[in-house]
Amino acid sequence: MIELHDIVVEYGNGARAVRAVDGVSLKVPPGGSLALIGPSGCGKTSLLYAIAGLLKPAVGEVTLEGKPLSGVGSRVALILQNAGLLPWKTVWQNANLSLLLAKEYPKKTATAALEEMGLLEVKDRYPTELSEGMKRRVGIARALATSPTVMLMDEPLASLDTLTKERIQDLFLTLWRKHRFSLILVTHDIEEAAFLGERIAVLSDRPARIKAVVDNPGMGELDYRGQEGFIATVSRLRSALEVGR
Repeated sequence: MIELHDIVVEYGNGARAVRAVDGVSLKVPPGGSLALIGPSGCGKTSLLYAIAGLLKPAVGEVTLEGKPLSGVGSRVALILQNAGLLPWKTVWQNANLSLLLAKEYPKKTATAALEEMGLLEVKDRYPTELSEGMKRRVGIARALATSPTVMLMDEPLASLDTLTKERIQDLFLTLWRKHRFSLILVTHDIEEAAFLGERIAVLSDRPARIKAVVDNPGMGELDYRGQEGFIATVSRLRSALEVGR
């Protein structure tokens, strides 16, 4: 169980402090899925970085299985918006970075994760030689390599075309069902939130507060986009986002 207890995130100190997140409390059960959606610049990424241990909350705490989460560790993986690949390293080297940081290399390598992503044949290529979709899959492989308990994703499919985006959403769903990590996704895409979130927290304009939490029990199948439950959830999210704007 990952829990957020009254999280407040601020930038700066004293009278000049700017509040990005204001008193957010949420729970994600083991193997559960939560999507965070809200207006651009509302504080979604700040909240995700607090969960990742990259930002220390001014107030509140994040706990994993009842213990305070402090700093980045191998149990929590983060997939960045642009995949975060180093251009001077090969696909294999990029995917292996998470294991180096977790001090698990050479005890373990990212080969199995690359194979799962269908990337072994391009393991010696550099990021400039890859399509955008392949770059995102390398980022996923790097996150999977440490076998994390919690997978965090910060708008990982931004700027992709619709078909590529849906293929990788399908891949995320398949991986979540297979590995049963807890998934927390930040997105501005209403349909993406409805496809990948068992629960969707709708955030307000900055500072981010919870406006609504939408349950989405029908998600979990690859054909969900064509079902009435998906359409209804998209409609509920759209209405929740528009309230108070």
